Amino acid sequence: MTRKDSFTPQWFEGALPKRSYRSAFKWGAPDAYKHPNPRLYELMKETFDLDDDHFRKPEKLGLEELKADAPISLTPEQVGFFRDMLGNENVSDDVYARLRVSYGKTMFDALRLRDHEVENLPDLVLHPRDRDDVEKIVRYCHDQEIPLYTFGAGSSVTRGTECYKAGVSIHLGTHMKRVLSLNVVNQTVTAEPGILGPDLEAALNQARERFNAPRAYTCGHFPQSFEFSSAGGWVVTRGAGQNSTNYGKIEDIVLSQEYITPVGTIKTVDVPAYATGPNLDQIMIGSEGAYGILVAVTLKIFRYQPENTRRFSFIFPNWSRATAAVRDIMQSEFGFPSVFRLSDPEETDVAFKLYGVEGTPIDALVSLRGFKKGERCLMLGTVDGDAAYTTMVKRRLREVCKIHGGMYTTGFITKKWEHGRFADPYMRDDLQDYGILIDTLECATSWDDLPKVHEQVRAYVKARPQTVCMTHMSHCYPQGANLYFIFIAKMGHEEFKEFHRGLLDAIQASGAAMSHHHGIGKMTAPWLEGQIGSDELEVLRALKRHFDPKNVLNPGGTLALDLPDEDRRLP
Repeated sequence: MTRKDSFTPQWFEGALPKRSYRSAFKWGAPDAYKHPNPRLYELMKETFDLDDDHFRKPEKLGLEELKADAPISLTPEQVGFFRDMLGNENVSDDVYARLRVSYGKTMFDALRLRDHEVENLPDLVLHPRDRDDVEKIVRYCHDQEIPLYTFGAGSSVTRGTECYKAGVSIHLGTHMKRVLSLNVVNQTVTAEPGILGPDLEAALNQARERFNAPRAYTCGHFPQSFEFSSAGGWVVTRGAGQNSTNYGKIEDIVLSQEYITPVGTIKTVDVPAYATGPNLDQIMIGSEGAYGILVAVTLKIFRYQPENTRRFSFIFPNWSRATAAVRDIMQSEFGFPSVFRLSDPEETDVAFKLYGVEGTPIDALVSLRGFKKGERCLMLGTVDGDAAYTTMVKRRLREVCKIHGGMYTTGFITKKWEHGRFADPYMRDDLQDYGILIDTLECATSWDDLPKVHEQVRAYVKARPQTVCMTHMSHCYPQGANLYFIFIAKMGHEEFKEFHRGLLDAIQASGAAMSHHHGIGKMTAPWLEGQIGSDELEVLRALKRHFDPKNVLNPGGTLALDLPDEDRRLP
């Protein structure tokens, strides 16, 4: 008989019914899983006053077949136009297919699907084969005033692709996922928007074989959603990768773009810099399908030199000294790390459990040196580039960290983090099976405001009893950093919605930017005017009126462009 102290929940790992609710909300690959390890499981029980019995029977697995009453509002003539243009195989009116392009990966989406709530579906899913198809679709939707939404890969966490006004959604990931060209002289790659991160990266890593290039390259852009997000999604949400401290956010990597808009084609200049007025690239990056449909993007690429990567980790006595070390590193001008992450005390203690550090000689040594649980902070990262450069930057990192009280803890912790860097989100579904929610919100702030933002947002989360609030910075600059908040709580659907609104209120009240790299979408749109200002928002709305005078592109609150006044949440 199994002893009680060795009990392990039967985390779900079965075959997914193809048209089930769970297959729609599950993170990642249908047959891939990562379960909480025993230390993390024990922490969940301790935090929420639960015992093994609570984990013997899961709640709402969502294995039932997805069903919805979703009649099509388009006329037969409109449906016929799309079928004639694209072929029947590239037009779908199936309810399940329509849901997959409307729902993303927010906790709100998962909760709705577990409760069998299906809403805001497009009438049709269209699969354009190339830019010319997109141009015809945009022109027809504009003429017929049919709402037009854009879908890439489905990893949105801002309700960015949700089809509030029905209409049609174009799925760019079906056909428009090709590498169009590689320019080794300019060191750029041009690709269609639907290409997934791993496919783009593989093409660059294998540039010698595929393009007869002189060397291998990398895009340098690795968001946590890397395996299941598209290049177009990165661009239109103004995303960031985990290596962005060195390579930059996507707006730093984009060289030029082509968009199809209702008033014509926008194609930006293919040069690294210019002084011919405001930068149209930066206007279109982050526009989330509201100004035009991205059909091609040219990205800067970098030499792929993994053999030169240097890994590091440090433990600091407290958050204040750790953040001072990060700021000093970013302002010392000896070079930047690539991956660069700092966890606050609560996240550090969880990280020791998650990455298997707890109970190791490193853990014992850290404790022996006086770094206390509940106070200590973990820094980890990598340096990428030329061998001499990476060696020098790591050496200087060690010198700066020592000045600020940091203890070097080798590259072991970083390797453990790398092992799970794309897989950790799988655990969200496991815990939610038992009523425990994990969700995130991120923001950006300056160094002088960072302590206040961290304190105020954490205070809101911790005011709710039995709620975990982990925080890290993962994208750093000489002038500031992002703060990424992860909260874990045992709560229901309705409580989550109210809690989430309050958390966004707390971020806005702290003075931080409402998003650093997730985008705004429709979820955070009510807070946008309060952050950027009414006059500034009117500039964005004026651009919308020019590019999309009939408001057919991604309507329903995206970027607050057509948000009703009563929905605004101002400070």
